[in-house]
Amino acid sequence: MIEIIPAIDIIGGKCVRLTEGDFRSIKIYDKSPVEMAVSFEAVGVKRLHVVDLDGAKVGHPANLTVVELISSATDLKIDLGGGIKTDDDIKAAFDAGARLVSIGSAAVRTPDTVTKWLREFGPEKILLGADVRERRIAIDGWKTLTEIDVIDFLRKWKDLGVKEACVTDISKDGALAGPGIDLYQEIIAAVPELRIVASGGVSSLEDIDRLEEIGCSGIIVGKAIYEGHIGLEELSKYAG
Repeated sequence: MIEIIPAIDIIGGKCVRLTEGDFRSIKIYDKSPVEMAVSFEAVGVKRLHVVDLDGAKVGHPANLTVVELISSATDLKIDLGGGIKTDDDIKAAFDAGARLVSIGSAAVRTPDTVTKWLREFGPEKILLGADVRERRIAIDGWKTLTEIDVIDFLRKWKDLGVKEACVTDISKDGALAGPGIDLYQEIIAAVPELRIVASGGVSSLEDIDRLEEIGCSGIIVGKAIYEGHIGLEELSKYAG
């Protein structure tokens, strides 16, 4: 069964959502990240995707205290992304309670460092982050659009040992308009050895079922939960 991974995006210690990564579109939610995490665990969720948006913007983790609080309050498997670029950053993320880290910009800018992390920590600790706009990889909190094709990027890192990649369709993110099914189908066909976690645009249980049908191993769900399109209790259907 496909793994449902709720997302908690953090700015200034608060739960927020953006649309297409635009910081001008910020919406702040009433519940704290810890309260949200506890409510996810209560319906059987096992894994949580935490995005340190401040960290992504400034280039180093900025909300590790929140990660520590979530880790202390729950037994959720936390995967953390946002500004992890150096040895000190990744060690601090693990020390704060992250069980794996999402690496995107560093995989483009300092691939030798990420290759070293794969050897040092093991591929089960590294989630490759592939943020995609118009088939190209975006980095630096989605501010920089590279010329790197997403398929080439994923194939390269699969060959270097990565086992799982989170592919975010930026054009769909936060829009509640449905995920990029065609993009994920193409990726799964091209790199079948990689476990693909889909992110961006999920707005209904039907979207989840469709992504499961095409072979995604996991789905990150954010705004659909916060806006009430998918009820917390409905997530229990997919809880392992």
